[in-house]
Amino acid sequence: MTTPTATGALLSAHDLHKTYGSTPALAGADFQIHAGEVVAVMGPSGSGKSTLLHCLAGIVPPDSGTVRYKDRDLSAMADAGRSALRRSEFGFVFQFGQLVPELTCTENVALPLRLVGVHRKEANARAREWLERLEVDDVHDHRPGQVSGGQGQRVAIARALVGNPGVIFADEPTGALDSLNGERVMELLTDAARDTRAAVVLVTHESRVAAYSDREVVVRDGKARDMAGVG
Repeated sequence: MTTPTATGALLSAHDLHKTYGSTPALAGADFQIHAGEVVAVMGPSGSGKSTLLHCLAGIVPPDSGTVRYKDRDLSAMADAGRSALRRSEFGFVFQFGQLVPELTCTENVALPLRLVGVHRKEANARAREWLERLEVDDVHDHRPGQVSGGQGQRVAIARALVGNPGVIFADEPTGALDSLNGERVMELLTDAARDTRAAVVLVTHESRVAAYSDREVVVRDGKARDMAGVG
């Protein structure tokens, strides 16, 4: 992959290195994504794709290299600054949803807004709007244990989008779903993200999921290769 530049890129990384113990997870990885773009990050197990996502999202700092979001250098931020950025600018969808079991679906979706100080009534109203858009408003007062896997992932997507994030990080978002539910979840996620101009970093090992992206980046041996124009 060519070295990303700041020009036009919403989120970019250059020459990322990350080692766990004696095992290198990233060995000079580059990456960039633009607003409204969906990029699938693919690669075999252990290739470094999840580590790349974690560095891009500011969850873990790289050992060296830079990650920039808009005009901010995440790799130079303290933990508190990266945490604040994740609350205000980033949304997350995980393989198993990771909804809070004690909260209703509405409360789960409203949680990111509540964490940044939005009043409960307004947060819940915005949450209901997203639940309706993602076709799960009928479970708004259910708790996660009372809904199906597909419904739970739609709730998780609503939670990721409710704060109008710049970037959504989706780590194997259909990995726990059957093919039919997986297809619908990907349709809803990518359509909503493009409508709101959110970028989506999509980690997956499934080609049918990657087909919803605008382009693919393959991570192998800790390096990232942009597949646009390859083959």
